[in-house]
Amino acid sequence: MKCRKCNGELVVKRMCRRVRLQCKSCNHEYQIHEVAADLDEKTSAILEQYTTIIYD
Repeated sequence: MKCRKCNGELVVKRMCRRVRLQCKSCNHEYQIHEVAADLDEKTSAILEQYTTIIYD
């Protein structure tokens, strides 16, 4: 997936009870619901590993 701000690569960032997508270039973090419509198959497969995703 690509960052909406700088087109950098987004990676899944897991923290205690939260999961975010973070840009490797500009470090901007997205909550899952912000980019849910744009999820690609690779990112969806990674997110499927988590039983719940906390939206905060």
